[in-house]
Amino acid sequence: MTTHTIGEFKARFSDILEEVRRGAVVGVRYGRGKKPVAVLVPPDKAPPVSPRKLGPLLGKASFRLKRGYKMSAAELLGS
Repeated sequence: MTTHTIGEFKARFSDILEEVRRGAVVGVRYGRGKKPVAVLVPPDKAPPVSPRKLGPLLGKASFRLKRGYKMSAAELLGS
């Protein structure tokens, strides 16, 4: 994994995205302490997304959506 500071990342954005597209994993560091703030990975190396669960209501509540119902995550969460 290669790492870049925010300044390097901004200056070489297109080149770094090309590296990621080719399969590289790239870290981004921020501040004087150069603390890690992000890791860019190609889609095939990204962890799988698991379905959301009801959390504390698991086993106590359920929901069903009408067939064809459409709502974006932003609409659902009110953002």
